[in-house]
Amino acid sequence: MPVQEIRYFGDPVLLTPAAMVVDFDKELRTLISDLTETMLQAPGAGLAAPQIGVGLRAFVWHVDDILGHLINPTLVLSDEIEIDDEGCLSFPELSFPTPRAIRAVARGFNMFGEPIEVDGSQFLARALQHETDHLDGILFIDRLPKAERKLAMKEIRESQWFNAAFEGNDSLVIKESPHAVFGRRL
Repeated sequence: MPVQEIRYFGDPVLLTPAAMVVDFDKELRTLISDLTETMLQAPGAGLAAPQIGVGLRAFVWHVDDILGHLINPTLVLSDEIEIDDEGCLSFPELSFPTPRAIRAVARGFNMFGEPIEVDGSQFLARALQHETDHLDGILFIDRLPKAERKLAMKEIRESQWFNAAFEGNDSLVIKESPHAVFGRRL
């Protein structure tokens, strides 16, 4: 299956909540295959469909030499929190200590529509939470405390990959909404 382009921070698809998968068909199996190949080539520990521009609730992971995938996940998280370095394929070469539950139980479906449950701790729990966040339009930098998020944004603005996205693009225009925003800037 073909490796897909990974979307970087700044792409609106990363901030848009993904739609529920309703058809467990050949297209979905192709999506899972494309996600897996793309993640393995990157390489990464996980990849969500929005990261390749597909707004569906599906992701794959590769943790402790185990490949897996989950469709339409829901999570039950432990109360115990662990802070550890976390990165993301949509933020090349960026990693920050990020708080996550130390244990996560994910329930959803496999690509054939069969119910599955994944009980993960530590790194697998982190991956399950990170990828599920992508499906909700949440990025790992959104989980950082304010001071660390500010540092992350500084690194992003100074990064080659972020600046390359806007290089030579003089047509980038920020438009103001013609609609009333009631004193709020959106």
